[in-house]
Amino acid sequence: MNAKVLSPVLTSRRSILDLTYNEARTFLLKPESYCSLDLPPYIAFGDLINGVHQILDGKRLTDFKKKKQANPRDHDDVNYTILHNKDGKYAWRPFQLIHPALYVSLVHAITEEDSWKLIRDRFQKFATNNKIRCLSLPVMSFSDEKDRAEQVSHWWNAVEQRSIELSLDYGYLIETDITDCYGAIYTHSIAWALHTKDEAKKKTNRNNPNLIGNVIDSHIQDMRHGQTNGIPQGSVLMDFIAEMVLGFADQALSERLQTKKDITDYRILRYRDDYRIFINSPQVGDEIVKLITETTADLGLKLSLPKTKMSNNIVRASIKSDKLAWMARKQSDENLQKHLLIIYGHATSFPNTGSLVIALNGYHKRVSKLTSLLSPQPLIAIVVDIAYRNPRTYPICAAILSKLLSFIANNDERLDIVKRIRKTFSQIPNTGHMQIWLQRVTFPLDRNIDYDETVCKLVVAGNTGNIRPLWNNDWISCPELKAAVNATKIVDTTTRDKIAQVISPKEVELFLSKTGEGYY
Repeated sequence: MNAKVLSPVLTSRRSILDLTYNEARTFLLKPESYCSLDLPPYIAFGDLINGVHQILDGKRLTDFKKKKQANPRDHDDVNYTILHNKDGKYAWRPFQLIHPALYVSLVHAITEEDSWKLIRDRFQKFATNNKIRCLSLPVMSFSDEKDRAEQVSHWWNAVEQRSIELSLDYGYLIETDITDCYGAIYTHSIAWALHTKDEAKKKTNRNNPNLIGNVIDSHIQDMRHGQTNGIPQGSVLMDFIAEMVLGFADQALSERLQTKKDITDYRILRYRDDYRIFINSPQVGDEIVKLITETTADLGLKLSLPKTKMSNNIVRASIKSDKLAWMARKQSDENLQKHLLIIYGHATSFPNTGSLVIALNGYHKRVSKLTSLLSPQPLIAIVVDIAYRNPRTYPICAAILSKLLSFIANNDERLDIVKRIRKTFSQIPNTGHMQIWLQRVTFPLDRNIDYDETVCKLVVAGNTGNIRPLWNNDWISCPELKAAVNATKIVDTTTRDKIAQVISPKEVELFLSKTGEGYY
């Protein structure tokens, strides 16, 4: 990012660094920023976050601890983890709902006027080399679209389209990424990024609470039982904090490149932990990958060298393989089952991809218009198999299933099929996210179906019942704050009780008023 980017422009989206400190606070306190995981509409975080904000505004979180020396990090399960299976087998990703008090406190600290100015100034320094571009800073929507939809549109414009354009100037493209980036970030490196490594490591500064880098580090340790490796996944706030470390790496890489007088002809586009390196010489490309490896290693991060690849066809390499394959194949058929099997074939070749979600979105639109269907059971079986093997499709598959189930008139038969679907998913581990969406399908049919996921139990209980808290609050002394973080607040019972049996497209589609430009 260069200086002129900081000047706000009239657009459908603005980078977080284009916002004033007050605007940034409002953005980061939005429910969509707190939790970026797709969830049914009756699971809402607005009242929860706003209530905590009202209590903590202008105060320090230490004022609410049981003892001045008590720390959240001394307790287990301060954050709540929703498990998301990644591949339908044994790989999984923990999405964390950060303890609301810690989340709001950290947002307040980052968006104090002086802290915000320091953070923006540091990002300007990270971006002094205009040949290295960070393209993944969180964006706030100023259109009718969600923030996340505008983020996707930004990726399409800034990464894919810019990559294609660079084929006019470069002959080779190298793609590489960082292994388990969020899980490997060393929390002390946040202070290095914001205050320089020399300053942060001075004895007088190591625990200095006046350094915003230390404040961020301390909050993250409080969330993770004192761990100094890894930051929680699942919020815009943590995406932004990751960019602090990755931007610091950009600066360090630039300094290394400046010492190499023979490396001048290159461009690097970075989107989070993914690097695209454009060069005219494979040897130069290899040297740049070596420098990135050294730079990230200094921060405790590691490139995924087995996934690093070079191409001399930049246009082809710039566009995801699954997207090209979907555009090239027949995408539909007059027969509903053949149409679904076309999508199934694509899922087999390109599992868990964005183009698969788009294909299913199109199928959902089609079945949503149907008023009758003679034999939905085979279609249900195919959709379940797609969801089983492609966890990224959980929300849209749940929507399709809800429509297909509506064509079964006999309620006992419907519930029997639901029982069989649940049995299928019970064979794979870490499916908390799937249970939440399966509950969305079954709740209008039988709200008392039991799921292991605690969020599902909260949905059934609503504002009543004695459900295990999502967050460990044992370190909090203030009754008002404890009441504000009551997990039952995340369930909007009015919305829950009004949901239709059939999930509408607007519940599960990312783009509300447009098609995502050319992204799809």
